[in-house]
Amino acid sequence: MNADLPRTSIRAWRPPVPGIAEVFHAHFTDHAYPAHTHDTWDLMILDDGAVDFALDRRRHDATGSANVLLLPPGVPHDGRTVTASGFRKRVLYLEDSVLPRRLIGGAVDGPVIDDALLRHRIHHLHASLGRPGDEFEAESRLSFISERLRGHLDALQPRAPGREASRLAARTRELLDSRISAGLSLDEAATTLHAHPTHLIRCFKQTYGLPPHAYLVGRRIDRARRLLLGGHRPAEVATTVGFHDQAHLNRHFTRHVGTTPGRYGRGGG
Repeated sequence: MNADLPRTSIRAWRPPVPGIAEVFHAHFTDHAYPAHTHDTWDLMILDDGAVDFALDRRRHDATGSANVLLLPPGVPHDGRTVTASGFRKRVLYLEDSVLPRRLIGGAVDGPVIDDALLRHRIHHLHASLGRPGDEFEAESRLSFISERLRGHLDALQPRAPGREASRLAARTRELLDSRISAGLSLDEAATTLHAHPTHLIRCFKQTYGLPPHAYLVGRRIDRARRLLLGGHRPAEVATTVGFHDQAHLNRHFTRHVGTTPGRYGRGGG
């Protein structure tokens, strides 16, 4: 390899999460994007470094650790490194189901968003997208990100849980209990219960102290424990209780129980 060539590291994939067309992680030390457009929304966080970019012929700059960048579909933009160390970025390409195109004007006026909570939520969404089997969690996190972005672009305030919270939470729990192994998506739950996804999650968390996806994982772990003590193999248990595969079971089981499914099934030995 030529030592004089700029270092580039790229990872891209399409997760099985509605509304996310692509996930893109990259490290560029020396790169300049030509002016171009996307069909999707470009939601970016920087992990380090700085970026200089133009959106609709107006120049902006952003640095890592604080800002969120939102570039709307159909609007020309470019981008370039500004320091010798370059920049590291994580990008979500979002479809119109996440953000409607009527919000494009607000994004053009303010593409750099200073919002620590929004950045924190995007960071955790990226983490969940890198774990196969955690799509319910990813959908939940994306729903809250969409809501907060709409707040910035459209001045919409989230609806607080009211007197109906415990009733909606109970109906959600009943639905989750009936689908422990089969699972369900957040959109399916919200459609079935005629509730907005983030409102459903808020009501559930207010009533039971944890979000629906965490409740579902806990119920699956309870079933897994019983099956493992009954002599079933971890790989069989994983698919029986609704985990993606044995690695998915191992990750959650170890976090909940403090040991692996294999050791647990052997009595901890």
